[in-house]
Amino acid sequence: MRFLYPLLALQLLAAAAHAQTAPVIPDIAAPEAAPAQGAALAPAEKSKADKPNFIPVPVLFYQQETGFGYGGAILPVWRFGQDSTVRKSNARLIAWYTQKKQSTIQLTHTIFTPNEKFYFAGELSQYDLSFFYYGLGNTTKSSDESTIGYKLFVFDEKFLRRLTAHNLYGGLRYRLTNTSKVRVIEDRSENRPSLFRSLPLQEQQGGVVSGLGPSLLYEGRDNVLATYRGIYIDAHALFTGKELGSDYTFQRYQLDLRYFRPLLGSNKTILALQYLGQFHAGSVPFRELGGLGANLGGSQYNNAGLMRGLYEARFRGRQMMTAQAEIRQHLFWRLDGAAFLGAGQVGDKVGEYSFGDTKLAGGAGLRFQFNRRDRLNIRLDYAGGTDTAPSIYFAVGEAF
Repeated sequence: MRFLYPLLALQLLAAAAHAQTAPVIPDIAAPEAAPAQGAALAPAEKSKADKPNFIPVPVLFYQQETGFGYGGAILPVWRFGQDSTVRKSNARLIAWYTQKKQSTIQLTHTIFTPNEKFYFAGELSQYDLSFFYYGLGNTTKSSDESTIGYKLFVFDEKFLRRLTAHNLYGGLRYRLTNTSKVRVIEDRSENRPSLFRSLPLQEQQGGVVSGLGPSLLYEGRDNVLATYRGIYIDAHALFTGKELGSDYTFQRYQLDLRYFRPLLGSNKTILALQYLGQFHAGSVPFRELGGLGANLGGSQYNNAGLMRGLYEARFRGRQMMTAQAEIRQHLFWRLDGAAFLGAGQVGDKVGEYSFGDTKLAGGAGLRFQFNRRDRLNIRLDYAGGTDTAPSIYFAVGEAF
């Protein structure tokens, strides 16, 4: 799904004109250097910049399957305790309603407890949406487009404990989704039913997915909002089953690798790379399959935008691998430019992949640094991809 936030951008630009502080909205906060051995244990005192920050902003967008949408967002950022070396916690609460009676309430958050002993990140959301549906697999056709709708509840949470002083966390991840009121809004044509109607009856009715599994995180980026250098590794497994209250039994294994480095000897030119693989075994409902084209946000892909230029979950499959590269270039004043390219495939088995079936997406865009201290950008991208017409993508923060 594509989102446009013109009023949100205007509000943020206005805030930037008055102050250099702004909310942090990442899935993972930027790492702090560990204190030197033998250093004093007295916590650093908070400054005025450490005061809790709440910025309400309006939201307005338009997309073909929803019509006009409007709502608001609150973007709080705060720090627990008096130690200013502890990374800030943050959240994003957004709610909107559309011309075609669709709605979303989404809360995402990242929390560091005092002394960063524990780390929590996740999502609590309720969606009532419609999507274009093209069927399953890596060879779906644009002519098979139909429109489906459903309600979706998501609770996804990481419970991690710091394992070392060098940004390594380990713990558990729990994910619960409930898909209900699933329906076909519009078939492919009067004489051609939606391919959604060919799915197993249980999937057409929705159901509950409940899963638990181990999670390991290495957060080595200097700043997650617009990283100059560092490595990010997120690996987790999810096991669902009746004993957890799930209507489906399957296993998920996901690996998210990101690498950043400056080029040409300065921070004005940054190379950003990402690989994400999601692999399933068992009975996976369509809603939980890997999807190329992820712009909706949320916790499933650690808030990354995958293959900008493809429609939301344009290609769905049990096994998904995707990679993207981006060059970020400072232009002048607070303006940056970016060019990006993504490639990926889905399939029932990884062995079915072929070079000729690779899906591509890419484009270019501008960034406005409305908070230079925290490198928080407004992002405007123009991108297209395989079987998807080019479109504008407007968001806060980098895609990954």
